[in-house]
Amino acid sequence: MNSQRGITHTFWIIILSLVPLVFLAFVLASGMPVNPWFFLFFLLIYFFGIFYVLGSHGSHEKSGESTPEQLSVKRVPENLILKTVDVMVPLADYKVKNNYVIEGPLLLKSDAALEELQQRFAGTFFKPLLKESDAGRPMLVLVPADALPISKQKTGRPWINLVLFLATFLTTTWAGAAYKGINLLEQPSQFTAGLPYAAALMFILAAHELGHYFTARRYGMSVTLPYFIPLPFMLGTFGAFIRMKSLAPDRRAMFDVAVAGPLAGLAIAIPALLVGLQYSTIVPDTETPALFMGGTDVGSSVLFAFLAKVALGETVLEGHRLILHPVAFAGWLGLLVTALNLVPVGQLDGGHLVHTLLGHKNAGVVSVVSLLALVVLGLFVWSGLLFWALLIFFVAGTSDIPPLNDVTPLLRGRLVLGAVTFSLLLFILVPVPHALYASFGIHYPYV
Repeated sequence: MNSQRGITHTFWIIILSLVPLVFLAFVLASGMPVNPWFFLFFLLIYFFGIFYVLGSHGSHEKSGESTPEQLSVKRVPENLILKTVDVMVPLADYKVKNNYVIEGPLLLKSDAALEELQQRFAGTFFKPLLKESDAGRPMLVLVPADALPISKQKTGRPWINLVLFLATFLTTTWAGAAYKGINLLEQPSQFTAGLPYAAALMFILAAHELGHYFTARRYGMSVTLPYFIPLPFMLGTFGAFIRMKSLAPDRRAMFDVAVAGPLAGLAIAIPALLVGLQYSTIVPDTETPALFMGGTDVGSSVLFAFLAKVALGETVLEGHRLILHPVAFAGWLGLLVTALNLVPVGQLDGGHLVHTLLGHKNAGVVSVVSLLALVVLGLFVWSGLLFWALLIFFVAGTSDIPPLNDVTPLLRGRLVLGAVTFSLLLFILVPVPHALYASFGIHYPYV
């Protein structure tokens, strides 16, 4: 019965994940005029609804009325089972590879249970983790201690981070100058032309990664300083990242660390975009500047269209494309980087968020659906997303690393914040449908 319930739940996750795409396809195909505020309201209600339904489903602990099938004939040693007395009721125990697994309902709240188990297994060869089984039952996993990351914070080699930061600042300065038609190899004295773009983009990337860093440190997690990736052509950088060297203590910590980066980055990217738009140039309909020369479709995303209207007002009606000021271009890239990080796949920020909201198994289903949606958008909206879909698949995979306590569900406040955050993903990635251009007050010359 639990297996059938799991299949049904997975089916509804897939159906609900496809609802926004079906809605947009209907609007695009019918050409029906839709009020933009209704469109935004629909997306918000959708996200609040899906996380309420799925989150509440995950928060109800399944009863243990039936014994799960044994995955192996090897049993957990009796001395290890005895350490769980008064903490959980062992209904099933087995060995999977080098890990021992004990399933059964907890007799304490999950946080207290994990703390007690950590004390009881201290000094042994094993480290306890709490997870959910496929049937939704609490599951104690005893992992060899040497198989887990060390939680002790180490100094590392900060000079490497500093060298990469300086190198990336140089390459983004070069890219910013090239953006304005200046070759710094021939005109090195003109380096100041590239500073606005470099400073804005580096500030956005640093805010994103430091949001992760400081939140992780607040929870006592071991994490490296940001590593910036210099790129001596195109945008001047391939972004930045930090390395998590220990597991998150629970889903709450995992959620907070994952959400802090995108929100901190947006807190810098949106003001940079609004300021930079004030100095951007409206392009006549007959001109089509290249994307990486700052030519950007005003309707390339719902959020960008809204910000363009806020910054430029009625002047947007004079043209459909903009040549972005370097600071605005950096802000636009900040939106794109945030959106790509929020795609709910594997070890991306969005993958961690959806794991904390829906659980490990359901997050895997959402990861696959999201990759397929990214491919569809790449085929019909922007071909560059195909490259990102391929890169995400090989770099982030379709599953992430669970926290030590993967049982305790999130409270309502974090569920709401998660829904809002994923709404931002859709507002950034999804272009304004042609039927909505008039409602947004944006001129579209092709219809």
